[in-house]
Amino acid sequence: MIDLSAWKSRAATLFGSVALVWAVSLYGLFVDERLIYALALVPRSIEGLPGILSTPLVHGSFAHLVANTIPLLILGGMVVARGVAYYFAVTPAIVVLGGLGLWVFGRNAAHIGASGLIFGYFGLLVARGYYERSLKSIAVAIVVVVVYGGMVAGVIPRGDQVSWEAHLFGLLAGGLCARAALGRSR
Repeated sequence: MIDLSAWKSRAATLFGSVALVWAVSLYGLFVDERLIYALALVPRSIEGLPGILSTPLVHGSFAHLVANTIPLLILGGMVVARGVAYYFAVTPAIVVLGGLGLWVFGRNAAHIGASGLIFGYFGLLVARGYYERSLKSIAVAIVVVVVYGGMVAGVIPRGDQVSWEAHLFGLLAGGLCARAALGRSR
C-alpha cells in the first residue's frame, strides 16, 4: 500500500528546497545583486568559505535559475524518493564535499549555481546502482544515464564562465556519498 503522507512529505521537502533556491536567487537578481557574490564560492579565500554552503542558492541570471530547476526537481525527486531523512543526509554532504573540493582546487572566480548539486545527485544515483546492485537502483541508474548522461561532458574544462570544477567535484561528492551509504548499510 502506498503511504500518501510519506509521499506528501517527500514532495514538500523537494519543492521547499527548490523554492528556497528560487527565493534567494530572485532576491539576489531583482532586489540586491550584491547577495549573489556575497554567497558565491571563491576558491582559497576566507571570504569565499561560506560559499561552500550557499553557492547552490544563487544564480547569475533568470535563465541560469530556470536551467537548473528542472534537473533539480527530477534528480532531486529521485533522491528524495528514498526518503526525507536520506535526502537531508546526502544533500548537505554533496554540497559540503563538492564545495570543499571546489574551494581547494577551483580556479580563481566567483562560482555560483546549483549545478554542482545537480551533478552530485547524478553521481549519487549512478553510483548507487553500481554499489547497491539492486534491481531498483540499477534501473534508476540506467534511466539517469539515458536521460542525463550527456551532462557528464560538463566536467570537461571549457573556456566560458561555466564552473566545470563545480560539476566535477559535485559528481565526485555524489559518488562518495553513494559509497559511504553502502558502508553504513553493511
